[in-house]
Amino acid sequence: MRILLLGSGGREHALAWKLSQSVWTNPLFIAPGNPGTARIGNNVDLDINDFAAVGKFCLFENIELVIVGPEEPLVNGIYDYFKGHEELAKIHFIGPSKAGAQLEGSKGFAKAFMSRHGIPTAAYREFTIDNYEEGVEYLQNHTLPVVLKADGLAAGKGVVICLNHVEAVAEFELMIQRSKFGDASKKVVVEDFLTGIELSVFVLTDGNSYLTLPEAKDYKRIGEGDKGLMTGGMGAVSPVPFATSDFMKKVDDRVIKPTVEGLRRENIEYTGFIFIGLINVGGEPYVIEYNCRMGDPETEVVIPRLENDLVGLCIAASKKELHKTTIQTDPRAAATVVAVSHGYPGPIEKGYEITGLEDNYGKQSMVFQAGTTARDGKIITNGGRVFTVTSFGSDLTEAVNTSLDVLGYIGFDGMYFRNDIGYEFMTDTEIAGEEE
Repeated sequence: MRILLLGSGGREHALAWKLSQSVWTNPLFIAPGNPGTARIGNNVDLDINDFAAVGKFCLFENIELVIVGPEEPLVNGIYDYFKGHEELAKIHFIGPSKAGAQLEGSKGFAKAFMSRHGIPTAAYREFTIDNYEEGVEYLQNHTLPVVLKADGLAAGKGVVICLNHVEAVAEFELMIQRSKFGDASKKVVVEDFLTGIELSVFVLTDGNSYLTLPEAKDYKRIGEGDKGLMTGGMGAVSPVPFATSDFMKKVDDRVIKPTVEGLRRENIEYTGFIFIGLINVGGEPYVIEYNCRMGDPETEVVIPRLENDLVGLCIAASKKELHKTTIQTDPRAAATVVAVSHGYPGPIEKGYEITGLEDNYGKQSMVFQAGTTARDGKIITNGGRVFTVTSFGSDLTEAVNTSLDVLGYIGFDGMYFRNDIGYEFMTDTEIAGEEE
């Protein structure tokens, strides 16, 4: 089967790695990809938001399956573009319609959707420039902490947790009056702060049936102990120890089923992945956010634990036949640690050679590239999050330590990573590097 995967990050490298193992795959194209995906498929220099160019390539190469990695083309309507053209409409497509992608594209839409379908989430209000003064008064009297979210896409940086009222009003002004996150913060969602521990749940749906993939927990703060600035993600682990069968049944009954059923009832076309960001509040699941695609870096631990043929799952979803299959999961634990450039998530410098990427670290570890590029036969840093190391282990401690060991063999100037991914789930065994 001729397959096109859209995207260029660590998530897409992990997806490409899995797709390349399928007996169905021949060949695999990745647009635009990165040096890591180039080793397992064919990179294509395409702007994934230029739908006409993507469609033209699909017709020229007789593409039979398209899988969309990042959110932007989905929110911009690439599914609708394909289904609106007779020849392209025949291609199996994994990714929701523009309406379905609003679960991620608009925080306000997602909150209203949850309210309509009785899905547990934090109480909220929406504000724009039209009711700005009302928003200021609301914030001045809100319990603390309080959460401010840019309504639209903000590259994972549109959420601010404020610890006092002065900060809350100042951030509110920056978002609405001064466009801190561009058009994304023309509308701001103000939420109650929920206290608990977070996890990520991933669903593949055909619009009727669904399959739940292995869960994961990611770590957003730049500093160890979950301190410092928010990032796109510094690492992830799977499974999540507190995600017991009883807890996951609550997630299924109260969140996943009503989400999929709600989309169906509202006639929203959704064939693809749903990322559900949850928080466990005293044993009860609440939804923090939806994404209309797989998460990053969670994909780098979820996909390696998936034992199913990913192409087969995608075709079953496209044909609305997911009810005929079940998810098979590797029982081992997996942990990924992200290596980032100095200065991230602030201003960074690019162009440093990465050494050690080509080494063979055994079957228990994988390196997924993200912010990299090739130059004169060398792999060069080209972004904030540069690559991730994912490893298996008999438990999370072993998985984390193995990834940290591998990171000891790879390097570039200014490389930084957290030594404490999964810290709250560790056994008595020391985390590698903890005492350095």
